[in-house]
Amino acid sequence: MTATTGSTTGTATFGLSSEAKNLHWLLGNLVEEVPGVRSVAVVSSDGLLLLSSDPADRKAKGEAGGTRSDGPRGAAADLATIVSGIGSLTIGAAKLMDGGNVKQTMVAMEEGSVFVMSISDGSLLGVHATPDCDMSVVAYHMALFVGRAGHVLTPELRSELRKSMESAE
Repeated sequence: MTATTGSTTGTATFGLSSEAKNLHWLLGNLVEEVPGVRSVAVVSSDGLLLLSSDPADRKAKGEAGGTRSDGPRGAAADLATIVSGIGSLTIGAAKLMDGGNVKQTMVAMEEGSVFVMSISDGSLLGVHATPDCDMSVVAYHMALFVGRAGHVLTPELRSELRKSMESAE
């Protein structure tokens, strides 16, 4: 990844703070290093997309990813909507069941899986993966991302990331 473009995140990193660039790098690393990951999104507590991988870049590189290598409908916004909805549903279920905080949710489907993990202050990390992915490896790498990103995902950084996503559209 160069200093001016985020090849795996699909947004320019020029002019971003070092913390924002680091999160872009961490997200790109998650996508590139974990077999079976199709797309990744970080969503704020109010459901807004903060960071995402760009599945179109991976498809252009000729990477295999099953029958739908371009993620849900090929749009980061779709994954963000799904992640936000799953997060909201599981948080509500946990409250009704007195289950405490939701740490991770996984939905296994015939043609893929969706993982959702809490980051901090209601922010969520979502991963869309192939049906043959090693779920424990995906969950492990998601936990690493959350551990590294959680303490730096301040309100100021979330605002900066939101603005960078808006300018990339």
